[in-house]
Amino acid sequence: MANQLGIYQRKFEALGGYQMKYDVEKILPKLGFSNQDASTLVANFSGGWQMRIALGKIMLQKPDLILLDEPTNHLDLETILWLENYLIPLKISIILISHDRYFLDKLCNKVVFIENGISHTFNGNYSFFLKQKLINDDIQSKKYETQQKELKSQQQYIDKFRASATRSSQAKSREKQIQKIEKIESPAKQFKSPSFTFSDCPRSSKSVLEIKDLSHSYEDNIIFFETNLKISAGDKVGLIGPNGSGKSTLFKLIVDQIAPELGEISLGKTNLMMRYYAQNQADALDLDDLVIDLLYKNAPNWSQQKVRTYLGNFGFYKDSVFKLVRQLSGGEKARLALALIIMRPSNFLLLDEPTNHLDLQSKENLENALSLYKGTIFFISHDRYFISKVANKIVEINDCELKVFNGNYEYYLRKKEKLN
Repeated sequence: MANQLGIYQRKFEALGGYQMKYDVEKILPKLGFSNQDASTLVANFSGGWQMRIALGKIMLQKPDLILLDEPTNHLDLETILWLENYLIPLKISIILISHDRYFLDKLCNKVVFIENGISHTFNGNYSFFLKQKLINDDIQSKKYETQQKELKSQQQYIDKFRASATRSSQAKSREKQIQKIEKIESPAKQFKSPSFTFSDCPRSSKSVLEIKDLSHSYEDNIIFFETNLKISAGDKVGLIGPNGSGKSTLFKLIVDQIAPELGEISLGKTNLMMRYYAQNQADALDLDDLVIDLLYKNAPNWSQQKVRTYLGNFGFYKDSVFKLVRQLSGGEKARLALALIIMRPSNFLLLDEPTNHLDLQSKENLENALSLYKGTIFFISHDRYFISKVANKIVEINDCELKVFNGNYEYYLRKKEKLN
């Protein structure tokens, strides 16, 4: 027994057992924890802080390589910024999968893009990859077209003189040469990503939303206290704040799903046509409906051709329109939920995390559509790239107040940096 205990003792020492307590105490402040937090149950921390704990466990193992699969999912902006600042100075290799384009730009110095089962490597960040891929696709397309013209010309000669008494040998020779030529592949067929187009709608009155002296609590926690906000026609406002700060609650107050405890929330009186995309909008779809039937329920006067064309714009082709909603992926459900919102005219959109589950191309197409949208937008997002593309104003929930920054996301960052 004593011999066995000695073996375990030596293993414990070799694995750094006596050093572990010191290492844990050293890494806690780097992860943002206080000494008091060390004795707190993990279950008592939010998802973002639990992510920090999981990362700390990995770092204690002193890895040479970290694999991160969608590390920013469900994190608020504050935690994403912390994660970036933590990972950037690390002197180890990191391989990550992410749809967060801002995050990719900050972290990556190499991008591996997989298309049609073939991987392509680009030595640069995400923005470099986008530019270089466009250049590469253009070069490939021109080479392909040039070769196709030459092959067509040679084939016409072969077909014309194959049976000629004087030139048949030349025709056969050219045919053999064509067979030996290394064919340039056709540029990869691009997946037709969803095309988001909003219907025309009358202009609303200048005042779209006004919040006066709003106070509201949730489970004994005050989330708003005598706060005010005005949104005018044409504003595209991004609402940001930590998880649990009350962003989704504010939207539920605006659409009257929840009654405010104190204060007043007023919507525009003239021609206002509001559409609300909730964070769980995709989960609210009837799972036992067919995709095409959901459209018919919302547009009974549309022809089948119009319905199928519309669904095609959102990535539903051929037999996929006859799928049950329960058979759809998370991304497909999100696109379908957006299709149901967009098909109805609106001049005021409330969007709670509209890019969740969307692929990168779908996000970009939605950004472009919202940039061209002539109505008013009030949206919640943790996607900084999306916020920077769409918002012309930022509202931050801070200390139970709604603080307005009259500029885009970059303006907001500059102002915050000065305040800090």
